[in-house]
Order: sequence, then structure tokens, then C-alpha cells
Amino acid sequence: MSLRHAILGILSVKPMSGYELKKVVDGSVGHFWTADRSQIYRTLSALVEEGLASRGTVVQEGRPTLHPHTVTDAGLAELDRWLASPLQAPPTRDAFLARLFFADRLPPERVRALLDARHREVAEELAELEAIEFPPRDALPEGVTELGYELREAARDHGLAHARAELAWIDATRRRLERITP
Repeated sequence: MSLRHAILGILSVKPMSGYELKKVVDGSVGHFWTADRSQIYRTLSALVEEGLASRGTVVQEGRPTLHPHTVTDAGLAELDRWLASPLQAPPTRDAFLARLFFADRLPPERVRALLDARHREVAEELAELEAIEFPPRDALPEGVTELGYELREAARDHGLAHARAELAWIDATRRRLERITP
């Protein structure tokens, strides 16, 4: 997946400014696809240059001018092409697991600290995912279909399952270390 496809997907629901997109990314797809504000604005500019999105201007009295972006027909076609394309598994790179793999060079208390730090990170991620609120099914936001709602909830549930599984794995790893280290 690329950020451009995530943005095209979000814009397919409704037009948004870069500021709004950043908030939506952080509150929805952010647990599996993150982006900082400058990446979002660069990607929006590229999408407009490529004709995959258009940029409007809304002058607001007493507030900054708003620049909503709308996905174009060409952008929807690109999103559909990407959605139908074969999925390629990304290379796995996990700095935490690489550290853990070689952590036998550290004293046991440092290994425990490494596990504790990871536990805190995952617990925070879990709390963020649990805080995501979905509207009632009978009051879907404009542009969101029932299928879209269910798929977005399923993506969040995937993150919840992974976070809970990792926390359980960390706890099991801690117990393994307790059996062999002082």
C-alpha cells in the first residue's frame, strides 16, 4: 500500500482538506498506515498534478482559506486498479524483534526493560484503538456504506487482535525469562 492509495480511499468517501485528512488518517488507518502532515500535503499535490484529485478553494470569513481535495474519476479508477491488484507481501522489518533476537548479549534486567518498554508501547496502541468510536450502524456518516462501515470496523478489530496477541506474547516471554534468569 502506498500513502497515495490511502488518501484516494479516504477522499473517495468525501472531499477533505489536508488538515482534515491528517485527522482522519490518525483516527482511522493510522494504526496500520501512518503519515506525517508534510507527507500528506506532498502526496495531495502529486495526486492533483497527476489528475487523480482536484483541489478547490473555499474562502472563509475570519478563518483560513480551506482547500478541499476531491478524488477525480481517474483517481477512483486508480484506487479500483490498486484494490484489484495482486497483494504483495511487504518485507518484514521489526526493530524490536531484531533487538530481542540478539538481546542475550545484555544482562537479564536490560532484556526485561526491553520487554517492558515494548509492552508499554503496545498497551498505548491498544488503548488508542479501543478509543476509536464508530457511529451507530443506523446513523452511517455521509458517503459511508454499510459494507464500508463493516470493513473499517474489521480493520480496527485486526489492530486490536494483533495488539492483544502481542501483549500476551510479551507476558509469555517474560515468564520464560523468569524460569531461566535470576
